[in-house]
Amino acid sequence: MKPAIACAPHLGASLYVPATRSKLTAVLSGREIPALRSVIACTEDAVGDAELEGALDNLAAALRALDPAEMRSDLLRFVRVRNPAVMARVLAMPGVEKVNGFVLPKFTRAVMPQYHALLKGRKFRLMPTLETSEVFNPDAMRDLSLALCNDEWKSRILALRVGGSDLLRLLGLRRTRGFTLYDTPLGSLLSQLVLTFKPMGFALTAPVFDFIEDEHVLAQEAKRDVAFGFCGKTAIHPAQIATIEAAFHVSASELFAARRLMEPDCPAVFKHDGTMYEAVVHRDWARQVIAKREMLAM
Repeated sequence: MKPAIACAPHLGASLYVPATRSKLTAVLSGREIPALRSVIACTEDAVGDAELEGALDNLAAALRALDPAEMRSDLLRFVRVRNPAVMARVLAMPGVEKVNGFVLPKFTRAVMPQYHALLKGRKFRLMPTLETSEVFNPDAMRDLSLALCNDEWKSRILALRVGGSDLLRLLGLRRTRGFTLYDTPLGSLLSQLVLTFKPMGFALTAPVFDFIEDEHVLAQEAKRDVAFGFCGKTAIHPAQIATIEAAFHVSASELFAARRLMEPDCPAVFKHDGTMYEAVVHRDWARQVIAKREMLAM
């Protein structure tokens, strides 16, 4: 059976927030940042080893304090756990059912059984992060994609996240101001990951942009992210949200073409706004555009 092309969720700008943040409850509720579409409370790289216990205490307090009556229903909430041991502690916290799921860092086939055991009988969604040395091995990524096609995993996975900072670290590099990630050695790797995972039915999100005040280059990179088929992008500061969301916005022209492609009487080929569309070729794209637009309208 041919794998289904990933029908990407519209995650938009997913904001990473350290679990040590004093106003964590307000951020997770959606009151602090109205434009936020998805938020990730981080207990991993954004939290030092000596801060972990405090971060978990703060997260536990935030989960207890979250009032369902005041939580925005359109905001997706995730916790980025540090490892399976930390996930076990978060799963035991009162109020954990108020989050939609978990981001699993440094994800490999080796840790799959541990997470699987912890999640048995629970309905949380997952976003594993590709950011280890195995990511540079096409065969390892192909094996991982096949392992994740197991129904118990695939039904849980909202998207796969790409950890650009960790991948650059493995190369002894970091971001250079004025350049997009596509101008680094990771440019070809991003293409490879899309070609490996999307045909197997998995959506992917694009890596963080390190420079908070360089809106111009962020916009360029986010535009490339969209062209590569990513369904969202990590944000590290609220100032980045508007630029990222603008890049992932569905234009009126795209929406018109997508809806025309899905009509029963759509011609095999038609022109709209200076672009050629073919019904058979572009219907998968049209479905994703319409789904994204519907999510934006919620």
